[in-house]
Parts: sequence; structure tokens; C-alpha cells
Amino acid sequence: MARSGYTRKHKLQTATKCHCCRRQVPFCWTCRCGFAICQECMQANLWGMSCNGITWQCPDCGQQNGFGNQ
Repeated sequence: MARSGYTRKHKLQTATKCHCCRRQVPFCWTCRCGFAICQECMQANLWGMSCNGITWQCPDCGQQNGFGNQ
């Protein structure tokens, strides 16, 4: 039973600009407020953004965000 006019819509993978180093990278950790940080900058600044390695706090809005490892 086929549905007529049914199409799947996928989000296109686009490079994101890191707010710290200003480089275009394929993956960034993002907050709901729009702040984005690349993996290299996250590793360099993890000491100030996370106290447990499970969540990180956005420096712009202060929200807690998960790393997805729970």
C-alpha cells in the first residue's frame, strides 16, 4: 500500500561555524540558544564548561546541554 505524494525530508548536512575559532567545521556541539563550538575547542575548554564530563554549560546563556553519552 503506497502513499501518494509521500516524500521523506532529510536535513542536509552543512558545515557549521564555531563561535570560538570561527572555522567552518562539519560538526559542532550546539546549544538551543544558537551557540556552537567545535570538538577541538570543546576539548580545550572542557575544564571550564563541564564538571562531570556528561553535561556542558553554555557560556552564552548558561543552559546545561548533554554530550549524548547517557
